[in-house]
This record gives sequence, C-alpha cells and structure tokens, in this order.
Amino acid sequence: MENHEDHKREEMQNHGNGHSHESHDRQMMDHDMKGHEHHGGSHDEHHGHANHHEHMIADFRKRFWISLAVSIPILFLSPLVQQFLGLGDSIRFAGDKYLSFILSSFVFFYGGYPFLKGMYDELKKKQPGMMTLIAVAVGVAYFYSSAVVFGLEGKVFFWELATLIDIMLVGHWIEMRSVMGASRALEELAKLMPSDAHLLKEDETIVDVPLSELKSGDKVLVKPGEKIPADGVAIKGQSSVNESMLTGESKPVSKIAGDKVIGGGINGEGSLVIKVERTGKDSFLSQVIDLVKEAQESKSKTQDLANRAAFWLTIIAILGGAITMFVWLAIMHQDFAFALERTVTVMVITCPHALGLAVPLVVAVSTAISASKGLLIRNRAAFEQARKLNAIIFDKTGTLTKGEFGVTDTIVFDENFTEENILHFAASVERNSEHPIAQGIYKSVKSVSEAVDFQAVPGKGAHAVIDGEKIGVFSPGYLRELKIELKDERIDKLSGQGKTVVFVLLDNHLIGAIALADIIREESKEAIAEFKKLGIQTIMLTGDNEKVAKYVADELGLDRYIAEVLPDGKAKTVKEIQSEGFIVAMTGDGVNDAPALAQADVGIAIGAGTDVAVETADIVLVKSNPLDVLSIIKLAKATYRKMVQNLIWATGYNAFAIPLAAGVLYSYGILLSPAAGAALMSLSTVIVAINAKMLKMK
Repeated sequence: MENHEDHKREEMQNHGNGHSHESHDRQMMDHDMKGHEHHGGSHDEHHGHANHHEHMIADFRKRFWISLAVSIPILFLSPLVQQFLGLGDSIRFAGDKYLSFILSSFVFFYGGYPFLKGMYDELKKKQPGMMTLIAVAVGVAYFYSSAVVFGLEGKVFFWELATLIDIMLVGHWIEMRSVMGASRALEELAKLMPSDAHLLKEDETIVDVPLSELKSGDKVLVKPGEKIPADGVAIKGQSSVNESMLTGESKPVSKIAGDKVIGGGINGEGSLVIKVERTGKDSFLSQVIDLVKEAQESKSKTQDLANRAAFWLTIIAILGGAITMFVWLAIMHQDFAFALERTVTVMVITCPHALGLAVPLVVAVSTAISASKGLLIRNRAAFEQARKLNAIIFDKTGTLTKGEFGVTDTIVFDENFTEENILHFAASVERNSEHPIAQGIYKSVKSVSEAVDFQAVPGKGAHAVIDGEKIGVFSPGYLRELKIELKDERIDKLSGQGKTVVFVLLDNHLIGAIALADIIREESKEAIAEFKKLGIQTIMLTGDNEKVAKYVADELGLDRYIAEVLPDGKAKTVKEIQSEGFIVAMTGDGVNDAPALAQADVGIAIGAGTDVAVETADIVLVKSNPLDVLSIIKLAKATYRKMVQNLIWATGYNAFAIPLAAGVLYSYGILLSPAAGAALMSLSTVIVAINAKMLKMK
C-alpha cells in the first residue's frame, strides 16, 4: 500500500485536487507544525499554511454553492422532476434539453473538477481509488445523458448528475472542515511563541529583538502577562508561570531564581530575568512539535487495516458495478438506461470515503488530546499496543520517587525539645551545605535561623551556632567517635528500611534524629492502585539495595520488585518478564533505562522535563507523574474503541448499501437513486467524523 499512500499525499498539492482522507490530516499537521525550526518567521509560515487549508475549504465551498445554483434550473428542466411536482409540460420549450445539457456540462466540468483531477492522479499512479469511483460514476452519467440529448435512445440523468456532484462537494467540504477542526489543538502549539523578546544588554538597557536573534547565554526580561521567549533559567525575580499548553500541568508553577522555564509558557504576576539556554530546534517546544509530527507520520496498524479495506472496497465497487450491469441487462432483461442507473448508484455508494476517514481522524484527535495533556506519542503502533498491557515495570528513582532526599521521620531523645525544634535546628545548620541530605533537611522547614560559625566536618556532618546554641548534625560514625552509645528500636527499624539517619546534637548532647529517604511521589500510590484495578501487574526495577526497594514496594503496594539491578541488566529483566507471557511497558527516565525502554513492548519515558527527545521511548511524558501512564493506557483503549466503531460503521454501511443500490429490493418498490446514494454516502462520512471528534480522555 506504499504507492497508494504516496499518491494520496500528492493529491493534496493543489487546492483543486482530489481530497485524500487517509493522508490529509497528517499533511495538515505537518504544515501546521513547520516553521518552528527557527523561531523567527514561524508565525508567518504557520499563517501561510493555515491560509492554504482555509483556501482549500473555501474552494470546495465556492464550487458547491455555484454548482447548487446552476443545479436548480437543471432540476426544473428534468421531465421526472416536473412530473413529480405536477407541472406537466407547462415549462417545456423548444431546445430545453440543450439548455439542460449546457448547464449540466458546467456542473460536470466545474463542480466535478476535483474528482476528475483526482481520478487522473490516481490512474497516473496506477492505483485507482475513491476519486476514480466518483469520477467514473458522474462521467458515465454525463456522457451517456449527453449522447441521449444528441440522438441516442434512453433516459437523461442530468438532474441526478448535478445533485450527485453537489452532494459530493458538500460532503468533502464538511469532511475537510472536520479534519481541520481536529488539528486545532496541535495548531495551538505553533502559536505559543511570542514574536520578539526584551533583550537585556550588558549596560542594563533593554532592546526588543526578534526571536531568531536570541542565542544561548543571552539575558531577557519577561514582563507580567508576557510569553516566555526561550528555554532557560530564571536568574532574577519571582513569579508563577502557566505551562499548561506545554506540560499539561493545570496549575501555574512558581518560579524563583535558579528555576528552569520553558519557552512558550505565560508569565504571571511578576517580572523575571531569564538566561537563555535553548533556542530554535533545540527548544522544548520545537522538540514537542517534532515528536507530534513523528507521531502523525508513524505507522499505525489500524491504519494499515483501513487502507487495505479501502483498496478492496474499490475493487468491489468496480466489480459490483459490472455485475449489476450484467444482471439487469442479461438476466433481468431491463433496458440499458435502468441498468446503467443501478450501476452508477452502486459505484457511487461504494466509495470508501467514510472508511478512508475512519482511522486518520481518530489518530488526529487522539494525538491532539495527548499533546495537550503532555503525553507525547512517538510511535503509533506502540501506543495502540498500550491498550493490551498487562504488566508495567517502573524504574524507582525519578519515576516512582522524586529522586531527591526528603525527611520521612523525626525522633526526639530529649523531652525538652519537640520534633519542630529538632528540624528547625538541623535545617538552620544545613542551609549552608550543598550535600543532598543537607538540602533535604533544609527544604523540610518553612523558615530557618541564621547560622553563625558554620563549619563542615568532611564525611561526618556540620555544626554551627543557632540562636546562641551550638548545634551539630552528624552521621552515626561521628557518634561512635564521641563514644555516644545509642540503642533504640526506632533507629534500627528506620535503618532496616534503608533510610539514611542523621543525629542532632546540642553541645555534644544527643537531642534527636532525622531519617531521610528518596521521597515517594504522592501520585505513585494512586497510580499503582488504579493499575491493580485494571488487572495490570506492577513491578519495580531498581539499582538500590534490597532494604530500600522493599520499603518502597511495601509503601506503594507493588506486586513485585527486583533490587540491585545494574543498568545493563534492566533490558534482560524486561525480556525475562516478557517470556512469562506478559505484554510489558517499561517506564523510566530514558537515560539509564534506554535499553530496557527499547526492549519493552511499550517504552515510556517519564519525567523528561525539558529533555523530551528521548530516542528510545515510544511515548514521552512531559510531567513526572506516574498517573500519566494510566492516562496513556486509558487514551489508547478509548482511541482503539473509536477506530473500531468507525471501521465497523464504514464497512457495515457498505455491506447494507451496496445490495440496496444494486436493486435487490426492486420487486418491493424500493430503489435507490444515484443522488440518494450520494447523500447516504456523505452522511456516513459525516457520522464517522463526528464520532471521531467525540473521543475523550476520561
């Protein structure tokens, strides 16, 4: 089917060409996403492409209205319509059939041009498809009727021809609007970047420059309410930034000096000075757009099924038309005009428009939904596989946990102090240390006192004077040096869980202890519980020791955990779990987990932050939230349901309509005209489009 897809892509190069549903939505995404390789000029390019699509829609709309206007006198000149309206011969006049021929010729060549051009393109590629079907149907009706006008015995089909083209045009117009509407969420990505930036020069003056002139290391000022012009780090100011269109995070994110910001985010109430780190192709937004394009272009297994079905439906239409003609002429002994009408109706109603639109439109809608939620699909086939997952393997650090130390327990040894006192003293000492454990303690309190005479003791801890008291925060080894003996079941229990325990001393007198561990994400527990409801096995892989792994597994209620696994052993472990008969997703940070992500049936990079281009992952989750893995599975299931619904409707509709069009119920007085056939076909297409747009992520 590769040639088939190639010719479909070519069909859309000119606005008057045949309208290909199977590739049109992907092309629109490609056009909409282009222009972001360099921020400068991106809006002009996007605007041009958007205008191109609007022009195509406007062209079909114009052809429809003009053709419809010309069709009205064609209808009144038709003997059958005159008879139906009870007009008799009151509006007949000499030469009326020639006027009908002239008007019908205009509708055929002007209104039917997109279909005739589409047939030419298809036959040039030696791949007849739906445009060939339409063109053959209207062509046969037109040339046969013209021959009747000029002397051939038979019936004239001009009114059927005109209404058929009108209905086809309006059907295409509606379909194109549906496809374009489905891409709107992705188009919004292309509009996120501002047109220029406030460049802060060395002499502190501000100059407005186009985004294309920004480079790494530049400092820019972002005023309240403005869009952030590039990826970077805040170096001055305090504000909150709305990054929902980029990350799916609904709440504005607080930003202070040292925090990373993403280009395209909307600044809140405060001003920020940002040091630019990434621009152009390297920016977060450009990488998101590249991933979205990749998702649009990646092969879908369900799409293959639809393409094959559409191809065979084309063959069935041509054979069905020939068989219909043969049966009515040779077996039923009907006249040629009747047999031709049945043949035309069969060929019109079999056109696989609905089938061609069934899968691509669902793909467009699901990709738009996922991108707007910070779920970036790189591999459509793997995404479709996600609905069948029955085991999910999580990396621990940075995935189920935050990858940073936090206080889990505080123990008081001296009744003159409280847990708050212990934490306050320790945090006040540790505020001056860059050690991860020290920072974990410091971040656990809201306010600290000034530390005087701070001194670090390498490998053991630190001490300082806090509120006039000499406070020390030390490791267990330092206690042994001071010959302080400590036997406490609580400490033994915390150590048994793999937690790091430090001790707080006042003038070398032990007053408390603080336990720290890699903080388990709040969302992890909820996510694991939801996976269990779905009957999905939850497994954790970690390089950490057995104690730490068991503690995290017990806290979260995981089904299994595998500890002390080296990075190069993760892929092997994934393979072993697959050999047990599981369809496996591997969820990790995309760095040490790369081989395992590649080995898994579905590789999911989580918590990628601004480094979204993780080459080995099938799906990239912008936020560090395990619940997003659940969202992917639910979206995959909902997407597949919509695809199947659309395929069933499109093929089921044909199974019902083709015999009706051929005239199997003729003896009961039920006969489908070509125009009615076209109306039903267009209705089928619109229903498929509406059904696709009803896709929601629950």
